[in-house]
Amino acid sequence: MTSKDEPSLIRLARASGDSSPVEPLNLGARVRELRKARDWTLEQAAKEAGLARSTLSKIENEQMSPTFELMKKLADGLGIGMPQLFTPPKKAQVNGRMDVTRSDHGSAHVTPTYEHELLNSGLTKKAMLPYRARIRARSFDEFDGWIRHDGEEFLYVLTGAVQLFTEFYEPVDMKRGDSAYYDASMGHNVVSTSAEDALILWVTSMA
Repeated sequence: MTSKDEPSLIRLARASGDSSPVEPLNLGARVRELRKARDWTLEQAAKEAGLARSTLSKIENEQMSPTFELMKKLADGLGIGMPQLFTPPKKAQVNGRMDVTRSDHGSAHVTPTYEHELLNSGLTKKAMLPYRARIRARSFDEFDGWIRHDGEEFLYVLTGAVQLFTEFYEPVDMKRGDSAYYDASMGHNVVSTSAEDALILWVTSMA
């Protein structure tokens, strides 16, 4: 899928995230971390791996580059697979990210068929894109073909009634309180079927 195929709102959200450089792995620090996670001393870890204590100390302090055989012994001694020696640990700390959007204070983004209100736009690199949408369209013909993009999508009807069109299913009539979850790479469009414009909550995964 090209960026041209994505709705402009999705492209806008993706563009707002900054890219983070990949940090190089320090093998010595990784070995030390794995050893300490097991509460082992240098002597204990060296014994389990069949290495001299001085050899393990040099590896942990980046004073020598271990051979393939040494790394295999290390992995076996630590009870892990060789690839895990080179896999950076997942950060377990809570990052405490939070953003609050007050009622009617979202970022407006209007299209011919929808009036989007982007929520929590103060956070970049989100895993989810939440937004309210006022559905102006009354007919499938008002769309320039299917909307489709990467990821998955959750739809919840807040007010009014809508009809959800999807590429592989029959149209679904939905009213206030109804919800749907679907593969967003499947073509989809939503139209209002109530007298007033329907209001829905959309949450799209930023895959």
